[in-house]
Amino acid sequence: MNHSPRIPGLFVTGTDTNVGKTHIACLIVRALRRVGHRVGAYKPVCSGAIFHSGLPPRWEDIVRLQEALAGDWPDDSICPQRFLAPVAPPLAAAEEGRTVNRELMTGGAEWWFSRSDLLVVEGAGGLLSPLSESDNSADLARSFGYPLLIVGRCGLGTINHSLLTIEAARSRGLPLAGVVLNQSHAGDDLSLAESNATEIEQRGQVRVLGITKLGSLDGLHRHGTPVTIPWSDLARC
Repeated sequence: MNHSPRIPGLFVTGTDTNVGKTHIACLIVRALRRVGHRVGAYKPVCSGAIFHSGLPPRWEDIVRLQEALAGDWPDDSICPQRFLAPVAPPLAAAEEGRTVNRELMTGGAEWWFSRSDLLVVEGAGGLLSPLSESDNSADLARSFGYPLLIVGRCGLGTINHSLLTIEAARSRGLPLAGVVLNQSHAGDDLSLAESNATEIEQRGQVRVLGITKLGSLDGLHRHGTPVTIPWSDLARC
């Protein structure tokens, strides 16, 4: 799974599943578009379809990324490999008698190279979540070579989860762009967010770029103040 991107980018991963990777990826896409970038969004593989009576299956992550891009982009351009069951992609693929195509996970991104000047790549699950029979999200991140943006929850337990993810990334030589803490569930205690951010910064020696409230499109905050992140400066080839 070798890949050398021809445009700069960021790789969005999480401390766990359902921590808000897609939400943060969409915030980044919108922010880049606002300052004039031609930005692409790419999720190499996803699982867990949404079914509506009489309609083809859809995948929420793809729909949200399409909306952030504000264009009629084909599903295949955003996510070339999609599976129905809400389990890890190789397990979902096996249920359909299929396998995840390792080369397509990176090769599918080439569609964006002539159409954008910066690419936001979103992994699936946490950093060590399996993506194919032999690869996990960390392997995919290494193939792209993009700086890693780690999305964690705001509430109790996120210090441990974030530090473990930071340690796993560093042990694999993955560059870190920073951490974002997202209130992904109503039960996540926002009152802990700032102290959690401080602990993660001090113990993990990595910048916590900001905190986001549940479903908020207002962007990132620190200490109650909006922060503007120069995402294009954090991206690289």
